[in-house]
Amino acid sequence: MQSQTLRIALIQMDVVLGEPDANFRHAVDKIEEALSADTKPDVIVLPEMWNTGYALRRIREIADQDSKRTKRTFADLAQRAGVHIIAGSVAASDTDSGEVRNTIYAFDRQGEVHASYAKTHLFRLMEEEKYLTAGEHIGKLSLDGQAAGMMICYDIRFPELARRLALDGAKILFVPAEWPHPRLHHWRTLLMARAIENQMYVCSVNRVGSDDNNRFFGHSMIIDPWGEVLAEGDEEERIITATLDLAQVDEVRGRIPVFSDRRPELYS
Repeated sequence: MQSQTLRIALIQMDVVLGEPDANFRHAVDKIEEALSADTKPDVIVLPEMWNTGYALRRIREIADQDSKRTKRTFADLAQRAGVHIIAGSVAASDTDSGEVRNTIYAFDRQGEVHASYAKTHLFRLMEEEKYLTAGEHIGKLSLDGQAAGMMICYDIRFPELARRLALDGAKILFVPAEWPHPRLHHWRTLLMARAIENQMYVCSVNRVGSDDNNRFFGHSMIIDPWGEVLAEGDEEERIITATLDLAQVDEVRGRIPVFSDRRPELYS
């Protein structure tokens, strides 16, 4: 059954560098906090690489092997609470290949993994390409009958990816991130641009705190299809919430017919 409204909760949290046990405990605590709100969320979203942070030199040692811990933990939580959990992204290793990917797992209300996405654009300024393997597929999912998409952090600098998701029907774009100072202006501008140009909701969750090399500013955002910011965090741990009216996507796309006015024969 298709739902026209979805209540979103973004878990803007700190991450302990290279300490999965502490980070799993903290993520579960924050999700339980989100579930205790007067209005229970439909979708809960975690930030990027929250299980390990960017401890890349140790990443093969501390990554979630075959994603077992992530799947076990959030399948149970999602099923018990009857909510969707987009488990941010985790450093997940593959036993057979030894490769580690920066991967989102999306759990449905029954606790099943119904979509996943591995980051396709690796960020050279944080040396991701030296330690992680890029994904090869776009991130599509369905939430209560509504099409959505997933991207990770640096991906938002590539508008082609967001446009492809929108052309495939996505009405919501979820963006877990570890986006550091001093690029707050880029973060806010790019996210609002992705919302405006694709006439979709953008729900982006950025971590706070710091690691050995970076300080992260939070400012998680929920943006509507007009590019208006419905909710935004500061630089502290917060749970940022808003209710999405998915009918607004169709309304905006009907008023400014961007998709029917495209001329793809000129773009290739």
